[in-house]
Amino acid sequence: MSAYLIIDLDVRDAARYEAYKREVPRFIKKYGGEYIVRGGEHEVIEGAWQPHRLVVIRFPNRQAIRNCFADPEYQPLWALRREVASANAIAVDGL
Repeated sequence: MSAYLIIDLDVRDAARYEAYKREVPRFIKKYGGEYIVRGGEHEVIEGAWQPHRLVVIRFPNRQAIRNCFADPEYQPLWALRREVASANAIAVDGL
């Protein structure tokens, strides 16, 4: 069953975030992920949520998402992302 990683990013340092953005796709691909949304324009339809930069990635399953985040080679990149942006992220199973 596919799983989706949904991330709301608040980028504080756009220049340094570009380095993360360039490097992260190889980890997404390594774990079978595919970008569905990557920072496109969005519109709030209902509620008070005011997302910043939205990213949606489809993975084969939630374990693939966990494996991607746990990859030792990803750790320095994840640390960079935490320095330059804050995030809220969830993993949800698809249909």
